[in-house]
Formats: sequence, structure tokens, C-alpha cells
Amino acid sequence: MFRMTAAKAYTQISIEDYLSGEQISEVKHDYVDGTVFAMAGASVRHNQVASNTLISLGSQLRGKPCRPFNSDMKIRVRFPSNTRFYYPDVSVICRSNPGGDQFQDEPVVLIEVLSDSTRRMDQTEKKDAFLIIPSLAVSVMMEQDDAAAIVYRRQDSGFLREVYEGKDASITLSEIDATHSLAEVYEDVL
Repeated sequence: MFRMTAAKAYTQISIEDYLSGEQISEVKHDYVDGTVFAMAGASVRHNQVASNTLISLGSQLRGKPCRPFNSDMKIRVRFPSNTRFYYPDVSVICRSNPGGDQFQDEPVVLIEVLSDSTRRMDQTEKKDAFLIIPSLAVSVMMEQDDAAAIVYRRQDSGFLREVYEGKDASITLSEIDATHSLAEVYEDVL
């Protein structure tokens, strides 16, 4: 006999409750239109790639108007019908929200390090959401197991997809006056 089961119901929470809950939570959560999703923990290699990226960009942006942020900084994405909050691995902000805010609204560069557990979400839902942000100039998806990156760069006609492979490759980020060297990103990783 075939038996139907009820779909799991998610309790919708307000943005205010989400933001206050994130301040005390030991686990980070993405927020999609009232529903929260716990984030998976990251591997050592994932964190090394993200840390190397943050260090490299931080040293290049010192004394300039743009600043890199680590994965503790949420990005708010506003759709006409809903709001989302995501934690990218690295973001670069040139026009910051006030210091007391828990999120940023105007990223110029967003970088995700892909892993088996996050790849599908990072390459679909998060990427598509990030690409609607008016201030976003570049979205980068870094592999954690190979020296490779996919870059989505804003053009007048939309986003252009670029592929970079090998430690000799460098991604020019003229939008923030920096270079994303794969040799630096994957130093002591691969």
C-alpha cells in the first residue's frame, strides 16, 4: 500500500528575528524569504583558500577605499518580493554599511570557495542572487581541490563568464585595483 507523508513545514521568521538570532548562534545560517538554512562546516583546504584570498586582497587594498571581509559578513540581497542573506567566503566592499550593521548591501566583489557540500547551492541559487545586486562587478567561484576559478564579470550586456586554470593564472580585478593570483591563493594548499 502506498502511503503519503506530509512535507516538512518550515517556520517563517522575520528579518529582525533572524538578525538577532545570528548574533547569538554558534552556527551561521543563510536566510531566504523567511526560512533559515544552517551552513555546512568547511574543510581545512576550503579555509586555506579563503584565508589566502582574504590576506592577498587585504594587502593589496590597504590604503584604498575598498575593504575585504571574511565569511562572517552577511550580504543582503533584495528581491522585489523577498529578502535574502548569504555569507560569501570573501567579499570586497567599497561603500560600507554603517559600522553597527551585521550585513553589507553593496559588494563589488564576491568570492565563494566551492566544496562538494556547497557546490550546487553556490553555483545556482547564491550565484543567481548575487548577480542581481546592482553594485556587484565580479563574482568568483574558486575550486578548493584544483587551482581553478570561474569568474562572472559585469559587462554592459550582462555578466561575462571567464575561466582561469593553473597556478600561473591571475585574475585582474581592475574594478578594485587588485590582482587575484592563483599562485597566492593556492600557496601551501595544493
